[in-house]
Amino acid sequence: MLPAVVKLCCGISYPHLRSMAGLQRRAVAVIGQELTHMQQWGQAQPNIGIRVGLNHNEPKHADAKPVPVTEDQLFFVKQGQEAMRKALSMLEAREGWKVEIKEDNGDVICSKVIPGSGKVFKMEAVLEASVDDLYDLLFVRVEEIHKWNPSIQCIKVLKHVGPETIVTHEVSAETAGNLIGQRDFLSVRHSCKQKSSVYLGGAAVQLESFPPQAGFVRAEDGPTCIVIKALEGDATKSSFTWLLNMDVKGWLPKSIVNQGLPRAQLDFTRHLRRRLSQR
Repeated sequence: MLPAVVKLCCGISYPHLRSMAGLQRRAVAVIGQELTHMQQWGQAQPNIGIRVGLNHNEPKHADAKPVPVTEDQLFFVKQGQEAMRKALSMLEAREGWKVEIKEDNGDVICSKVIPGSGKVFKMEAVLEASVDDLYDLLFVRVEEIHKWNPSIQCIKVLKHVGPETIVTHEVSAETAGNLIGQRDFLSVRHSCKQKSSVYLGGAAVQLESFPPQAGFVRAEDGPTCIVIKALEGDATKSSFTWLLNMDVKGWLPKSIVNQGLPRAQLDFTRHLRRRLSQR
């Protein structure tokens, strides 16, 4: 998640869509596929996009029962969609990326300074897992990530906003060698799922009912995203592209932050590979 729904959800007009490349074009295509099924999740409202994404493992739309949609839910869905749109736009802008790290296993991390966002980091890797497996681990079972990633103390889903959008509270762990230190995050996470690819987007949100917690520095994500695609000719492997865009807050020097964030990406991917090897 109407005549103008694609313009509203993606912030684009038809002429821009024609010139759009790669990631954004596919994401918009998913939105188009879902427009005819929006009423199965809630009552469609003029000029409001309700549902984005296609999970082929979900029950058929004909079997689904309509669920009332609140203004609060629509607010978070639109925030998640907008975060994904902005993050994909950052990935699509291919000029200006600088290689920061190249690992022997082929993992590459690049960085780029983007006005309004500061320095962002893009990781590209190949994982020995299917798109479905990664979607399950990183979105469906997001509350279990701390079980295999010691860098995370806990993740709690505060709100389920339809099948593709959730609001989470995450607390990073106090681990040895953590340059940035312990932080907590309040984020909206949004997914678009196709048979051969998955888009996971997110950004920081605010909840009056969940203010910053005592003892933590509340960092802010986003817009950020992960793009997972099945490798051509081998559905048991997936390309994994992760745009990390984070304001850690606090008084840390930028030099420390810029060392810590790509290191966090490498650590996360290492723990993810270890978890995948245990299947």
